[in-house]
Amino acid sequence: MSDSNTDEPAPSSYQHSTDHSRAGSNVVGWLYILLTMVGATAGFLTGTFVDELSQPKFLFVVPFPATPVGFAAYGGLTVGLVIGIPLALVIYVSEYAEVTEWSRY
Repeated sequence: MSDSNTDEPAPSSYQHSTDHSRAGSNVVGWLYILLTMVGATAGFLTGTFVDELSQPKFLFVVPFPATPVGFAAYGGLTVGLVIGIPLALVIYVSEYAEVTEWSRY
């Protein structure tokens, strides 16, 4: 006698394709890196071409030198943090929602 609960594949509507979600995650990851680099580049260019700048303070606490490298670090960290925190929250929520959605089946 065969059991009806054997290792039969799930119907296609229940299968989760990881190929598309990985490709999307890679695009988002590369976009995050690119935007952080743009922020660092903008900071470097600001420090290079703008005169008489005062020290930037990361998170209003950590002072950076008023040099091109200091502004590059400030720009990269600021953009990385401002984009990174919401991105991390979206990743966390999407993983949690995925687990709860698929656990119903």
